Order: sequence, then C-alpha cells, then structure tokens
Amino acid sequence: MTFAESQALACTAAQAADDKKADDTIILGVGELLSITEYFVVASASNRRLVRTIVDAIEDAVRAGHGRSPLRVEGITEQQWVLVDYGDVVVHVFTDEMRAYYEIERLYRDVPRVDWRV
Repeated sequence: MTFAESQALACTAAQAADDKKADDTIILGVGELLSITEYFVVASASNRRLVRTIVDAIEDAVRAGHGRSPLRVEGITEQQWVLVDYGDVVVHVFTDEMRAYYEIERLYRDVPRVDWRV
C-alpha cells in the first residue's frame, strides 16, 4: 500500500466510526515510530454493543471503499477493546472505560494527528 492509500483507509475507518456515533475518534500517524503500521485509528463507545456496531461499520466501509478485509480481528468476543488489523492501519475501538484505562493517546502523544474530517 502507498502512503496515500493507507491514509485514505484510515480516514474511511474514522468516518465509519464517527457515523455510528463513536466518541473522540482520532487518527495517529505512528509510522515514524512503529515499523509495523502507518496509522492507528482510535475510537470509543459507551457500551459493548456499540463497540461491536462500530467495528462492523468500519469493516463494511473499508471493504466497500477499499476492497480490503482485516488481516485479523482481536477482542470481538469481549467487545471491550477490539483491534482490527489491516496491516498498514490498525483500528482500536474501546469502551469508554477501557480507553481511559489504557490511555493510548498518552502513549503516542508525540506522533502527529491526522485531520480526517471533511
């Protein structure tokens, strides 16, 4: 994937999460720091059912817009922190409580944020 394609996929995922009422959706450009991926998309939801709804919407939007399915999905059974791995983009969908606990934005506070809103 090219850099532009990776960023477009991350933006598609962020928009899909936002469309399903995810809270505080952000894209972190982690490519300079991590060699395994270019972007993290981070979003949260008030309950587990909404976490699942958001993950499903992201997968549908990325499949429709980019023709890609995740390489793997972890945490779908628990629905508290679901990781959707596309290789170049990793999506994290948390419950609000889990996001506050892990503070992923604090861990990556020095990486650039991507403005994904149209």
